[in-house]
Amino acid sequence: MRCGKRPAARRNHGGTVTLDRQTAYEIVCEFVQSDSLRKHMLAVEFAMRAYAEHYGEDPEAWGLVGLLHDFDWEVHPSLEQHPMDGAPILRERGLGEEDIRTILSHGPLAAHDRMTTRDKALYAVDELTGLITAVALVRPSKDIRDVKVRSIRKKWKDKAFAAGVNRQDVIDGCEVLGVDVWEFHIPLVLKAMQDHAAELGLDGVKGKV
Repeated sequence: MRCGKRPAARRNHGGTVTLDRQTAYEIVCEFVQSDSLRKHMLAVEFAMRAYAEHYGEDPEAWGLVGLLHDFDWEVHPSLEQHPMDGAPILRERGLGEEDIRTILSHGPLAAHDRMTTRDKALYAVDELTGLITAVALVRPSKDIRDVKVRSIRKKWKDKAFAAGVNRQDVIDGCEVLGVDVWEFHIPLVLKAMQDHAAELGLDGVKGKV
C-alpha cells in the first residue's frame, strides 16, 4: 500500500487526545520500507478495530496501537530492542503514554505488562495475522476471501508452514483474553482482514494473469 492521506483518529480509549491516524501512518511510512511489514501492521490495525467493536470500545484508539506496534522493527530488529527502543520516538512524535504502554506490552517478554483488554488483544492478534496472510498467499487465487477457518486449521497443524509464526503466542493470547481460538478469535480476525482484502494486497489481483 502506498503512503498517503488516511482518515484521522480522535481519541484513545481513555478519552484523551492522542496522535491522529494520518500522522501515525506517516510514521509507518517513514520507518518501515518493507511492503509486507506495512501490510502486517495494517492487518493488525484492522483486527484490533474489529476487537474494539466487539468490546464496545473506540476502534480508532485500538486500531492506532495496532498500526504502530511494529513501526521500529527495521530500526531495532531484535527482541532486546523492539519495541522498547521505539518508545522514545513515539513519545517525541506525540503518542499518548497509554498507547505507548500498550505497544510495549505486545512483546513476547512483556507478559506481566498486559493489563488491559486492549493489551491482551494486541498480543493475541499479532502473530495470527501473519499465519492468515500466509494461508491466503498459498491459495491459487491468492484471495483472502477464499480462505476458510478449516484451511487455517489445516495449516496450523503443519509446523513447517509459516514456521516463523509462533502459534503458542496466539494460544496464550486467547487464554488471557478469555476467548476461544477456533470458535471466536480466528473467525473474527479472518473476517476483519477479508473486509480489507484490497488494502492488504490479498484480493487476488496479483495472482491474476
